[in-house]
Amino acid sequence: MKIIIVDDEISALQDFLKQVILQDGVEYQFFGDNPEAILSYMETHPVDGAFLDVRMPRINGFDLAQRILTVSPSAKIAFFTGLSIKMEDIPETIRDHVVAILYKPYGIEDLEYALHKIGSAHPKMHVTMFGPFDCFINGRPIVFSSTKSKELFAFLLANRGKTVTMNAALEALWGDRDVDRAKKLYRDAVWRLRETLNAVNFNCVEFGRAVLNVDLTDIECDYYHYLKHPDAIYYGGDFLPAYEWSAPMQDELDFIAAKQKEAK
Repeated sequence: MKIIIVDDEISALQDFLKQVILQDGVEYQFFGDNPEAILSYMETHPVDGAFLDVRMPRINGFDLAQRILTVSPSAKIAFFTGLSIKMEDIPETIRDHVVAILYKPYGIEDLEYALHKIGSAHPKMHVTMFGPFDCFINGRPIVFSSTKSKELFAFLLANRGKTVTMNAALEALWGDRDVDRAKKLYRDAVWRLRETLNAVNFNCVEFGRAVLNVDLTDIECDYYHYLKHPDAIYYGGDFLPAYEWSAPMQDELDFIAAKQKEAK
């Protein structure tokens, strides 16, 4: 989860830091009340949420929230304030994006609640590759409209964010078909995959001309986790068994597992 925190008081930012630094999986950036710097940062660093002080000398939090939402329309907003502000006091133009009001001095429970609200509004994908391939959005399984669109997505994910060309996909998924027929099947699978990801509001694939790229930012996967931390997850030798193209990756996993066994 990526957030920004905006307050004109250094002491308030320091208090926030003492609490947010304890939260796992949270990336944060602090700002004073400088709207130009904030908006410039957000143009190249998309965020899931913003914590904004309501009363600041250069710009009030409500106006800043409005400007933030023009740059990042899906961002969620949490205000912190010493004023007796209620949800109905917040302008209607931004109210639907506001997940919490933290009243100073706020506690760790208040911060955790606001972070939970921001995080739950931002979809995360969990992928299993050890055994059957399945994908979940915030715990709910994704239903693919065809077996080949699902396999194509598995192929993209198994390549761990590397650019996948149409030719590479054709060879892996439709190597037994003639070229013209294979290209038609590829285009159908691409179209179906795009529709599936749109339906679950998780557009992680960039569909280029004869190339595909997947953004792994909000994707957790047992395969990725094992490659980084082989001691932290169990691998029993079963990796994407339904797909023949997974064999080289399986060999890599088996090698890692063998080295682990030798080290014990």
